[in-house]
Amino acid sequence: MTAQPALDRASDSPRDARSVLSSVFGLSGFRGSQEKIVRHVTNGGNCLVLMPTGGGKSLCYQLPSLLRDGCGIVVSPLIALMRDQVAGLTEAGVNAAVLNSTLSYQEASEVERRLLAGDLDLLYVAPERLLTPRCLNLLGQAQIALFAIDEAHCVSQWGHDFRPEYIGLSALAERFPKVPRIALTATADALTRKEIAERLQLADAPEFVASFDRPNIRYEIVDKQNATTQLKNFIRERHAGDAGVVYCLSRAKVEDVAASLSEAGIPALPYHAGLDASVRARHQDRFLNEDGLVIVATVAFGMGIDKPDVRFVAHLDLPKSIEAYYQETGRAGRDGKPSAAWMAYGLSDIVQQRRMIDESTGSDAFKRVSVGKLDALVALAETVHCRRQRLLGYFGETRSDESCGNCDNCLTPPRVRDGKVLAQKLLSCVYRTGQRFGAMHLIDVLVGRLTERVKQFNHDQLSVFGIGRELNEKQWRAVLRQLVAMGHLRADSDAFGALKLTDSARGVLKGDTAVMLREQPEGARNRAIRGKSRRGDLAAAADSPGGAANPTLHAALRAWRSEVARQRGVPAYVVLHDSTIDGIAAMRPDTLDELRNIAGIGDKKLEHYGAELIRIVKANDG
Repeated sequence: MTAQPALDRASDSPRDARSVLSSVFGLSGFRGSQEKIVRHVTNGGNCLVLMPTGGGKSLCYQLPSLLRDGCGIVVSPLIALMRDQVAGLTEAGVNAAVLNSTLSYQEASEVERRLLAGDLDLLYVAPERLLTPRCLNLLGQAQIALFAIDEAHCVSQWGHDFRPEYIGLSALAERFPKVPRIALTATADALTRKEIAERLQLADAPEFVASFDRPNIRYEIVDKQNATTQLKNFIRERHAGDAGVVYCLSRAKVEDVAASLSEAGIPALPYHAGLDASVRARHQDRFLNEDGLVIVATVAFGMGIDKPDVRFVAHLDLPKSIEAYYQETGRAGRDGKPSAAWMAYGLSDIVQQRRMIDESTGSDAFKRVSVGKLDALVALAETVHCRRQRLLGYFGETRSDESCGNCDNCLTPPRVRDGKVLAQKLLSCVYRTGQRFGAMHLIDVLVGRLTERVKQFNHDQLSVFGIGRELNEKQWRAVLRQLVAMGHLRADSDAFGALKLTDSARGVLKGDTAVMLREQPEGARNRAIRGKSRRGDLAAAADSPGGAANPTLHAALRAWRSEVARQRGVPAYVVLHDSTIDGIAAMRPDTLDELRNIAGIGDKKLEHYGAELIRIVKANDG
């Protein structure tokens, strides 16, 4: 029995697509280029889809799988995402299953039997499992509707999350030439896109590129001082009781930050590859199923997390590229509600990332590309202009407006001043001390601090000793960081972070190159950022289709959802998304027909939950 027994799968008309969109997913229409993609794949075409997190990528292969004969095979490296999507599809009445390492032999055999019997609409498979001879032979015996290669950037060595097992997916084009293939990713620059197309044999296929803009996310990057204390203040002041993800570079830092947050009364759990698998699974399940929990993690966490109500993503260490930053921050606000991407960043982050690149085993070409990607991220962190403009520009997208109204630089524009003289003082200090010292020593010399190390090298005898007393240590660190971002200085990983002049520094020292430096007054900037932006208000308003929601009704609906989720053993958002709960609370439907018109209520959910939801509305409406 299929999920849509009345659906004529051989038909590919847009009207049929919209009918299934409504009956299964409870949606009244497509977004952006979704309909074009669905029509193209349903008609048997291959394509590459770039669409931001929360933009509706999954629908681009789920719907064609239901419209075409056979079973859609979804290739994903993400066990958590597979599980959540299958649970959500099952709730909607779709016959879906997974085939991965979490299944027992008996469970896997039953999934294989259902596939061959034509009893599955969608099957999620890990790439390493799919490429085994057993699985390829199995697929050769089944009727396949399409192949969807999710997280397609994993196939690219230039991408931020290269996975060798993805390389073998080129075999799909060779073994199943008549089966359409759709590759999907939320983030890929031009170089990564080109490699995806080449490796997956999609060079002649159309690319569907949606806007990378996530207008509901507020971007903010602050000077790193005491990052953990700054994080605690950020959560307390702006996100108390909210679900969030905090990224750190090392396992030890993850443990320390999670413990510090917990001690401060902020519920937090660690997640990294060094934890026992059962502990990781337990922490991930708690994060998915509980409200207001913060997960502190390395990048081992989160790529497949489908939780829609993550209100903030924080970075306490610099990611390695804009792609990684965009992918990780994109886990905030998947439901379209106002959310935050907050990062604490300092000079030591640049030095650390540069050292990791230099010490890697990659080729010289790989290292050059990696340095270029890091430089682009540092430029984003140091820009005095709209961060969203800079972020979107990296992916080749331009905006018509100069101010996005929802990043720290737009909400509280930083002051900019002529910094040529300050830059000359600092670069001269680097040169005269032999280009062998790091930031702290250089600042000691500039401000005239007579430390043992300064005396050891007789740097108190240099003409640059004490010439920078007009700035304090924190201000000189900001100047240093900006000169590194501009490319006039670079950190030498071979000399433990010693700062060296680049070729462009000569123009600054000679007075031929202009240097504009950012000033950031402490206090006023942070106070201004705390308020909601107009863009954030608009994003929130877009999710409230009716009048003001009844708080009592809203609470009752959430309590009911939590209990249903607990009984069914699934995350609450699998039962109903927050946006659907908000819609019910705002519209207060009296009948099943009115309830059916709310986004997220498809035929199966109406059948399963409709009467109970109407009862709750009537009991709490007043």
